[in-house]
Order: sequence, then structure tokens, then C-alpha cells
Amino acid sequence: MSEKNNLLVIVGPTAIGKTAVSIDVAKKLNGEIISADSMQIYKYMDIGTAKVKPEEMEGIPHYLIDVVYPDEEFTVADFKQHAENYIKKINQADKIPVLVGGSGLYLNSIVYELKFARIKKNDEFRRKCEELAAIHGIEYLYNSLNKVDPVTSSKISPNDIKRIIRALEVYNETGKPMSYFNKNFRNKTDKYNLVMIGLNTDRATLYSRIERRVDMMIEEGLIEEVRKLLDMGYSRDLISMQAIGYKEIISYLYGEVSLEEAIDLLKRNTRRFAKRQLTWFKRDDRIKWVDIKQFDGTDEISDYIINQVNNTLSY
Repeated sequence: MSEKNNLLVIVGPTAIGKTAVSIDVAKKLNGEIISADSMQIYKYMDIGTAKVKPEEMEGIPHYLIDVVYPDEEFTVADFKQHAENYIKKINQADKIPVLVGGSGLYLNSIVYELKFARIKKNDEFRRKCEELAAIHGIEYLYNSLNKVDPVTSSKISPNDIKRIIRALEVYNETGKPMSYFNKNFRNKTDKYNLVMIGLNTDRATLYSRIERRVDMMIEEGLIEEVRKLLDMGYSRDLISMQAIGYKEIISYLYGEVSLEEAIDLLKRNTRRFAKRQLTWFKRDDRIKWVDIKQFDGTDEISDYIINQVNNTLSY
């Protein structure tokens, strides 16, 4: 028996059908599912994140869903620590961990040798940065970051104050730029007996699925969900509330756009997100891609994946 832990990873763009396929695979493989979705970690944010419903889980344990409140911080390093613990525990129970999601950095933290700067929050430093931003503008902070860590600044939006402050905080606390800790970004891990499957299809079909999903979210009560979050006191400035599906509806609720415009924006932004996801995942040559249209439903797709697992993993 190999000393390495087994791990099945299922990736793909939003709305491709990862949830249904992963549950069917887990049922047939005696597996348990670890979510790699950076938005499904938030409590109360269910419809807009397409969070799996309890009745859809079919008794399969799901981890890293509903972990923190919308105003709490949860970093990639936090995800990595939790996910690795679950991978180990599931293997120890003689089951197969199925890591499922579309958040590229979350997934890469597991399948690549990413080294994170493990430093605690420095609330005083963050307050000083926020004061500087209030006085001089976010651009001042961005330029400060660019001087000490041009590599990281080039990858961060000049308007993303949270990530700018975090990168400055890493430099302030360690004396090294965040990019130093990300040097091994593309070094593949050899920690696992690994099978990676990517679900995809042609663009027209994918975009049609995205549009149907958005329409369904509206029907299921996305507007009411967002309104409730705002009523609970969660600010639109939070990272969680700036997610696709929430920022567009917030703009509608604040009277900045019509409902029709908000829905059109949501569909457009989701299509663009799916395109970015695919660009990210296509860089990893370990992923075996599956065109969902080549199979007659979820059952056939899951059987194909299980065949790949049986040919690779020992369990």
C-alpha cells in the first residue's frame, strides 16, 4: 500500500455540473467531498453561490461549506490547512476524498507546492493603511506596494484594497515580499496519488447552462437572499458581498440599475468568470478533460471518472 494519500480532484467552470457528478462519484466510490469553492465557505450565502442543498447531498459528507460568516476572513492558507486535514482523515477512514470546485487558487494550494506567509493579522498596521487610503486614496497604497513588491502588485487590481493591504502586511511583518512566498507557484506536488478530472463542453452549451442557472437563482430567491444579508448589516464593501451574484443584485437594490440590467450583468460576469476559470485550469497538464456532451447524463460521466480512478489509485 502506498504511503501517499489518495486524492480525486474534479474541476471545471461554473454551471458545468460538478456538484451532481461529484456526488454520484462519491456514492459509487465510498468517497467524501471537500468543497474548493471560495464563496461557499460563507454562511447565509446559498443561492448566489449555487451551494449544494442538504437534500442533494444524498448522505455524502461535505466539508468546507458554511465555515465562516460573510464578514470573517478566510485565507487560501486557511483553506489549505483545513483541506489537507480532511484529505488525511478521509484516507485514514479508507475512503476517497473528492476535492471539487472552481476556485483556482484554492485548488492550486493543494495540488501545487505553494508556500504561504503564515503571519497573524496586525490590526494596528491595517488601520494605518486604511487611514492612509482614506487620506491619500487607494492609489497611494497601491504605489507603495509596487515599490516593495512589483510582482504581486501586477497581479492585484489597483482597487482591491483588502489584497493590497494584505500584501503590504506580509512585507511589513516578514521583511520579504509576498511574491517570495509564491515562488513555487507552478511546482507540482508529489504528496498524493492524484487523479484530476476537468468537466467542460463547447462554449455555446456552457453559456446556455450559465444563463439557465442565473434565471433559476432569481426564481429561487436570490434577490431576497441579498436583501436579507444587507438587512443583517453585511456591507456591500465586504469581499464576500462583492462576489458575482451579489454585487449585481446589490446595485439593483440600491437603485443603481434596473432588475433587467442587473440580471444581464450577472449573466455577463458569470460568462467571463467561466472563461477565466478555464484559462486557469488549462495550464495544468495533469487534468484529463471530459466533454459532458459526449456522455448520456451524470451516471455515464461518473462511471468514466471511476474507471480513471480505478486505473490509477490503490484503495
